[in-house]
Amino acid sequence: MASLPLMNMLVITVMLLVLPIPATAQSRTNITLGSSLVANAATSTWLSPSAEFAFGFQPTAGGGYLLAIWFHKIPEKTIIWSANRDNPAPEGSTVRLAANGRLQLSDPSGRQFWAADPAAAYAALLDTGNLVLFSAASENLWQSFDQPTDTLVPSQILNQGGQLISSFSDKNYSRGRFFFAMQSDGNLVGYTRNFPMNDGIKAYLATMTVGDGFRYIFNASGYLNLVARNGTLLRNIFSNTGASTAQFYQRLTLDYDGVLRRYLYPKSNSSGGRPAAWSVFEFSPSNICTAVTQDTGGGVCGLNSLCSLGTDQRPRCTCPWGYSAIDPNYWATACKRDFLPQTCDHDQDHFGFNDMPDADWPLSDYAHFTQVSEDWCRQDCLADCFCDVAIYRNTDCWKKRVPLSNGKIDSGVQGKALIKVRTRNSTVVSPSFGRSGKRNRDAFIIAGAVLLGTSVFLNILLLVSKLLFNSRRTWSRVEEGEGNKRSVYPGVNIRCFSFKELEEATNGFSEQLGNGAYSTVYKGALIDEDGKMVAVKKLSRMVDDAEKEFRAEVSSISKTNHKNLVQLLGYCDEGQNRLLVYEFMSNGSLATFLFENSPKPNWYTRVQIAFAVARGLCYLHEECSTQIIHCDIKPQNVLLDDAHTAKISDFGLAKLMRADQTRTTTGIRGTRGYVAPEWFRNMPITVKVDVYSYGIMLLELVCCRKNFDPDVEDQRRQILSDWAYDCCCDGAVEEMLVEEEMRDDDIKRFEKMVRIAMWCVQEDPELRPQMKRVVHMLEGSAEVPPPPDPASFVC
Repeated sequence: MASLPLMNMLVITVMLLVLPIPATAQSRTNITLGSSLVANAATSTWLSPSAEFAFGFQPTAGGGYLLAIWFHKIPEKTIIWSANRDNPAPEGSTVRLAANGRLQLSDPSGRQFWAADPAAAYAALLDTGNLVLFSAASENLWQSFDQPTDTLVPSQILNQGGQLISSFSDKNYSRGRFFFAMQSDGNLVGYTRNFPMNDGIKAYLATMTVGDGFRYIFNASGYLNLVARNGTLLRNIFSNTGASTAQFYQRLTLDYDGVLRRYLYPKSNSSGGRPAAWSVFEFSPSNICTAVTQDTGGGVCGLNSLCSLGTDQRPRCTCPWGYSAIDPNYWATACKRDFLPQTCDHDQDHFGFNDMPDADWPLSDYAHFTQVSEDWCRQDCLADCFCDVAIYRNTDCWKKRVPLSNGKIDSGVQGKALIKVRTRNSTVVSPSFGRSGKRNRDAFIIAGAVLLGTSVFLNILLLVSKLLFNSRRTWSRVEEGEGNKRSVYPGVNIRCFSFKELEEATNGFSEQLGNGAYSTVYKGALIDEDGKMVAVKKLSRMVDDAEKEFRAEVSSISKTNHKNLVQLLGYCDEGQNRLLVYEFMSNGSLATFLFENSPKPNWYTRVQIAFAVARGLCYLHEECSTQIIHCDIKPQNVLLDDAHTAKISDFGLAKLMRADQTRTTTGIRGTRGYVAPEWFRNMPITVKVDVYSYGIMLLELVCCRKNFDPDVEDQRRQILSDWAYDCCCDGAVEEMLVEEEMRDDDIKRFEKMVRIAMWCVQEDPELRPQMKRVVHMLEGSAEVPPPPDPASFVC
């Protein structure tokens, strides 16, 4: 080995790290010739030696059975591979390793559904989840790993020419509308599929490794590696962060919505008695709605539909006002008009517009005008019988006709969509256009009176009907007026609650979750949404600027959308009552999780929280349509959901900044111990104050202790940030380790994260990195040089 050139040694080392364990080296329980399984309610299975995976039949929601492999020890029986995804087998079907060595699936009449061609001597389901057919000499003749459906698991390879095809929906396992391929040209690409054909429409995800990519390997250590033919590691779609396969079941799935998600499931229940569940470790693209803009087809959702991200970061497909779903049971259904379209016979007086902020259908326009007003855009579309929708943004106007494609609602879209709808039509009449609707009803009643004038009784009935219509309209106006009074924030697409609704949801504000200087947070359950848990933040009227805080919070947070920000679901602005309704975070704050729980959270979980908070802050600082400085980053303002995913909360102290403004001066905000020095020096405040607070919190996170701990006997260690710098200078960062046993690569990451934290807490804000660079340093795509002395700044 010593005689090999250095480059060859490096290549061999990398190959040993990324390649999976050969099938012949794994333990197995042989499946002998003549063995069979039958599809029925009491079906038996072939298990891997560890019983972590099973092979057999799984019933489908639409009837029939899939011949599949799944995680056997997980209650929900998550499928990782199936042989007949497009053609479920009827009950009574049989899979048999026949006497001739062929593995074949047949229906009750003996008709063959599917078969693996080679003639094997025996088969085995390995502990990796790989079903393998072996020759008499134990050679691998065929394996399920070479025929993936929508999922990869550790030790599986996606070779050139291999692909994952998404399921049609969450309940329908047949091939869907997206695929992910390791192309022969070396590029690893996600495509929209020209459904039901197999060709791709347009790429929305790519590694840009043409000429280099060779294999995509989910190795046995939990890393996803894209490697070249010589074994060199190339750039990846993900951060290439490993997760212990000893602690977690893992899978990489191209989900039905086109998002490539990496999931983890704890092998032991560490959730304090709560049942374990799959959690999303990382995913790409971050926003499928904005990532997909294709030349043909409907986009992520169907034609005329609109795509937006829900609180779980999954796409939601909805129809614009005046349109309805063609197939309400399909998540990405197209939408149809519920009114008669405009003709070219001068009937424009019968039409108006419904405004939808931050909505667009890219690539559907047939006309584009610049330097025009919104009123001009409206009138031009109204006068054009071919115009169904106008998009107005800044001073630009686009006119579009149905069918509309690539619909999306996102704060990054900006502008608004003007949806043309009929205001006078026998097919549909909206309360929003009550005046024209009233004229239609009056005309109908008068015409009826003329036609039926010979009957006094019928005329009386018609007059009574007219009075009832008018009475109903009067009450409708009252209710509508009250609703408009509550909904005082234009462009906000969240729910407006009445105070009574929130009082009932919180059982009279009886269960308090937390409180601060400006507000108190209560636990609640929405009665009209099947008891959905929420957190209701009630703002105090005793504070002078509470109303300003509330308005800033509604207008800014409602436009944010990121998996590491707590989602605002609604608000109440009624009289003196101002409340905000957030998604409920079941695992409470990071402060409780980090400082009060016993035992302390493990290293892996703490690292993921550090990544999550950094990404959330990066979004607020650099990716929001309106830049936001949080001003109070601390463990108490980081909340954890069911899967311990960290999300930044409490924008009540945030200072909202315009797009052309990067610095502001204001009164001191924040919490002692996390406040940046410039607050006390009458210096302009920038996003760097959040970077400082993040640095303090990062130290607390990796060391599992508070920044200031007076109970520590060694005074040199009482202030964590000072001790951390001393350890960096002395090359003794390992003294700060909490865990007694850590792998070498974990120790290296610990040391790197301490150095990153020291860069963040520099007293000179100019020396602190932007949050985007912090994320890059955490991910390993940017170097972390030795940090200077944080206190070297001279004002």
